[in-house]
Amino acid sequence: MRRVLLRAAVTGGALLTTVSCGLGGQDTDGGSGPPGAPAGVTAAAGSATSVHVMWNRAAGKPEVTRYEVYRGATKVKEVPGSEHMVDITRLAPSTSYAFSVRARDADGRLGPPSERVRATTPAATAADERAPSRPGDLRGRTAGSGAVQLSWSRSTDDRGVASYDIRQGDTKIHSVGGAQTAAVVTGLRPGTRYSFTVRARDAADNLSPASRTVRISTPAGGADTASGTGTAPTGFRAATHRTDGAHYLDLSWTAPEVDGVVAEYQIQLDRKPVTSLVWGAPPSGDKATYSFYVGREAGVTQRVRIRAKLPDGTWGAFSAERTVTTGGRAAR
Repeated sequence: MRRVLLRAAVTGGALLTTVSCGLGGQDTDGGSGPPGAPAGVTAAAGSATSVHVMWNRAAGKPEVTRYEVYRGATKVKEVPGSEHMVDITRLAPSTSYAFSVRARDADGRLGPPSERVRATTPAATAADERAPSRPGDLRGRTAGSGAVQLSWSRSTDDRGVASYDIRQGDTKIHSVGGAQTAAVVTGLRPGTRYSFTVRARDAADNLSPASRTVRISTPAGGADTASGTGTAPTGFRAATHRTDGAHYLDLSWTAPEVDGVVAEYQIQLDRKPVTSLVWGAPPSGDKATYSFYVGREAGVTQRVRIRAKLPDGTWGAFSAERTVTTGGRAAR
C-alpha cells in the first residue's frame, strides 16, 4: 500500500483531499491476466424507477468482450464490450442502490469489480402525466477529434426534472442529472459529422419534446483520438524537490476547456490512482499547482499523469504522461 501525503497550492477555492491506495483502475500496459477493473464508473437516477450507469471504455489487453453490471452482489445487466453505459430499470422509488461493473475477456475470464458507486432514485409522483418543457438553446463544440461538449438551458416541470437524455441521432448515448445542463460525449470518430438532441425526463418517466438538433463535425486526424483527449488537462508539468530529507512531487497544469466547473482531479503514479483532489468551492482561474510527499529515497523513477472529472460526472482523458526521478532535475 502506498502512503501519500498531499500539500497543495491552489489558485483560489478551498481544497479537500482524499487519498486512495490501490483503487481499481485499468492498467493500460496490458498483461497476461484477466481484464482490469473498469474505471470512471458513475451512476445517476434517470427516474423514480431507473438509474443510468456509465464507465470508461477499457483500453489495452486483454480485449474486453462484455461488461457485467452488478446491483450490490447481483448481476443485473450484461452488455457487449463495445458499450459502456446501460439503464437499470424496475427499481424502487426513494431507494439507494450501489452499482459496480466487471469486464470479461474472450477467454471468459472475469476481472475484478470496479469501485462501487451509489445512486438514489427520487420519490414516485402519483398521476403525473405532464412532461417537462423542451430543453432550449442547445449548443455544442468539439473537444479534440474524439469528443464534443454540449450545453443547453434548463427545462421546467411541475414536479421537477430528474434527468436529461442525450441522443445521437435516434439513439440515447448518455444521461446526466436534472441539475446539470452540460455534458461531454467521448468515443467519437475523427472526421465525422454527428447530430445531437437533448430530452428532459421527470421522475414519472415523462419525456419532454426533443431540443433543437445541433450538428457537429469532429476534426479529422490530429493528436486527439476517439478517446476524447480534448478533455484532458493541458500544459502538464512535473518536477521534484527535496525538503528536510523528504522528496516531493510538484505538479502544474491548465484545466480542460469544458462547459461548467472542474472541481475534482485524479492523480496516477505508474498508472495507478493514488490521490483525488476535490475543491470545496469552485476554483478561480484555470491553473493549479500541487505538491505531495513521495518518500525519502533518491533515484526512484515514476510516471505521473492526471485527469479531470468533467461537469457531467464522467472522467476526462488523461494529460500527457511525465516521468520524474526523485533527486533528478526535470520531467520528460
